[in-house]
Amino acid sequence: MVMPLSYLVGGVVAFLLGFLVLIRSRDEKKNKPANAGVPAEISKAGGGGGGGENGSADDGADVIVVGAGVAGSALAYTLGKDGRQVHVIERDLTEPDRIVGELLQPGGYLKLVELGLEDCVEEIDAQHVFGYALFKGGQNTKLSYPLEKYGSHVAGRGFHNGRFIQRMREKAASLPNVRMEEGTVTSLLEENGIVKGVIYKSKAGNEMKAFAPLTIVCDGCFSNLRRALCYPKVDIPSSFVGLILENCKLPFSNHGHVVLADPSPILFYPISSTEVRCLVDVPGRKVPSLVNGEMANYLKTVVVPQIPSQLHDVFIEAVDKGKIRTMPNRSMPAAPLPTPGALLMGDAFNMRHPLTGGGMTVALSDIVVLHNLLKPLRDLHDASSLCKYLESFYTLRKPVASTINTLAGALYKVFSSSPDQARNEMRQACFDYLSLGGTCSTGPIALLSGLNPRPLSLVVHFFAVAIFGVGRLLFPFPSPKRVWIGARLIASACEIILPIIKAEGFRQMFFPATVPAYYRAPPTN
Repeated sequence: MVMPLSYLVGGVVAFLLGFLVLIRSRDEKKNKPANAGVPAEISKAGGGGGGGENGSADDGADVIVVGAGVAGSALAYTLGKDGRQVHVIERDLTEPDRIVGELLQPGGYLKLVELGLEDCVEEIDAQHVFGYALFKGGQNTKLSYPLEKYGSHVAGRGFHNGRFIQRMREKAASLPNVRMEEGTVTSLLEENGIVKGVIYKSKAGNEMKAFAPLTIVCDGCFSNLRRALCYPKVDIPSSFVGLILENCKLPFSNHGHVVLADPSPILFYPISSTEVRCLVDVPGRKVPSLVNGEMANYLKTVVVPQIPSQLHDVFIEAVDKGKIRTMPNRSMPAAPLPTPGALLMGDAFNMRHPLTGGGMTVALSDIVVLHNLLKPLRDLHDASSLCKYLESFYTLRKPVASTINTLAGALYKVFSSSPDQARNEMRQACFDYLSLGGTCSTGPIALLSGLNPRPLSLVVHFFAVAIFGVGRLLFPFPSPKRVWIGARLIASACEIILPIIKAEGFRQMFFPATVPAYYRAPPTN
């Protein structure tokens, strides 16, 4: 009892000092000068709905879906299954080739089941994922998903993103009331402030117009329509460098692997029976050059010494093959601009650091929320009533989305190394806390997996890690220097998580029932 009591007392003292440090640091920042440092059979449209340079594709659609990625394809199938006439417009229906969107968490798989799309992870050589293995400084710990309450089929899935999306597109296009067309949407059609449809260029290059009472934009992280529907503030904290390791045996089979490396995490997870995806995080917007060999040298000299020894040879082999790809990691809080006749979803609307693989879980969860909202509404033509009603979507999605978003942002900062000793103490405390097992392990992994997306649980575990870290510092002899580092650790924890919570919306995140839109009933038809 002596050690836990010391941890608790030390944590309380450090909390008080930490807030004082935080307040002082904010005052200093305020005083600083501003300048300081798809296959062809998927496309059903042809040229349909009109021809010529200004053709009209007004074919009686209830909903236009812009984009046929994970969110767009799942949404089209879900609404089509309800009997809606859905017109999907996607820039490129050939199979995508991406280095992210390849790990679906168990919580996301359950949403896939709820939408009737679970067969889309079949016949694509998808691999079951049962948890994570965490590596730091020669130590490792295994963190299993808490799947005891679920059937044997419930687990995470690792797969090729393009194969998964093609399966989703094929399933959506199999419905007679879903029309999937290849075209590039250039703008929204507005009349008196109400979105009536879209203007797009068909595959043949003709400018077309499509009309529907509801347009849902989910055209991904590069969306050119988001500025009309939200207040975008995109942050790029880092980039991923992606490789595929072939015929590679991971230290823990059917698990994702996270290496707490310097300067930031390295990920490994299976995406087929013979391939493992590796993602090396590189902080900042600039990555070593691929052309002049800087990247290969960086991977061999900086990354290789920090990954598990059994992966060295296969990693170097992958580097030598030269199939190295990079992608900026984007983060954007959901800041909607409610617009009659239109809605924004998926990565076009809300992004988080992909470290935790939560993007698809958020998108699929959002579709479940929207589906349940729209189900009782047969007439979507009253745009102003529909807009007010759909404002509740932004509130109802918050508990799941904000938990996953906050966890992703916070974990990335905690898992990255820092010149600040207090931040590095927090990093070590996180590893040790997760290694304790029991609730200290299952609680955070349930949050990460999307199985228990509760914001309060996230905050409790986050600050439990901070207090645990302070306890490690102060036990058995709380010297003045250690107390000061502990105070800075608490201040650092607050600086990490509080801005993320503020961006997500404190009220919507923790008290959604106090938001008026939460109670808004569907309009009478």
